[in-house]
Amino acid sequence: MEHPLTEAQAFGLLTAYTFVYVLPLYASSKTRASPDRSRDAPEAIRARIWTVSLSTTACSLATFFILRHVCSGTACSALRLMGYWPLGVTETLKTCLLTGALFAAPLYECLVVDGVWREWVDGLEPLRHVWAEWPAWRNYVAGPITEECLFRAAAVPLLLKAGSSLGRVIFLSPVVFGLAHVHHFYEFRVTHPETPLVAAIARSVLQFAYTSLFGALANFLFLRTGSLLAVVLVHAFCNSMGLPRVWGSVEPYWLSQADASKSRQAVLWSGVYYVLLFGGAYAWWRNLYTLTESPLALAVF
Repeated sequence: MEHPLTEAQAFGLLTAYTFVYVLPLYASSKTRASPDRSRDAPEAIRARIWTVSLSTTACSLATFFILRHVCSGTACSALRLMGYWPLGVTETLKTCLLTGALFAAPLYECLVVDGVWREWVDGLEPLRHVWAEWPAWRNYVAGPITEECLFRAAAVPLLLKAGSSLGRVIFLSPVVFGLAHVHHFYEFRVTHPETPLVAAIARSVLQFAYTSLFGALANFLFLRTGSLLAVVLVHAFCNSMGLPRVWGSVEPYWLSQADASKSRQAVLWSGVYYVLLFGGAYAWWRNLYTLTESPLALAVF
């Protein structure tokens, strides 16, 4: 079967989108990394969010009109392929439940062991933090929205229409997503010149591996649910959780240094953590296909 869009063209567009997303960040002194200004400076974050929002909008519009052309379809069909409409509220809830199972242990450590549940009960303080702090807004709102609109909604439909295999869509395209974060190595070297080169390289390699792995998961979820909202929320949640602890003990916040039973209690609470870590991963794997099944799916597998 001939496709109006070749696979090389689709991957070429994905690569071009990545450059459109990243390069403008270095076009202005307001967005470039600087030794005398933190990456978390509010004025820098505001400028960068504005820049990537424009870049994402431009790339999304390009995909929208390409899909209209290659599919000879309506605006609704293009939006459907890009995951914008229908929203997929049910799919989003099930996907969040699935991701919560995978992060059962970190959630337990955060909410129970560290006592963050009190901040939610006392007035949704974590949400106020996201609203008031620019770094939190970047990490949990602007970043997930712009990256998923670009690397999922604007890229995946093109690869599908080009006839790319599901394996390539899921596992190969996230490499580009991972490479889009490599420029953080340069920024880190500029803002942290005292850090040894080996440590900076190791940090960048770890970030590349993590973002590529997450990109594969996000592609899988996007193809299975057909919902952009679902992957945006999963992205925001994963950013807030970070990498799960895989060693060490957890210590409840209510135990004082002088508590004679602290060591024994720490072992108990740590045991619960690791049971949830492996049990949550098992529950996630067993329900991966069940909770992502949807009539909105962009591909059946």
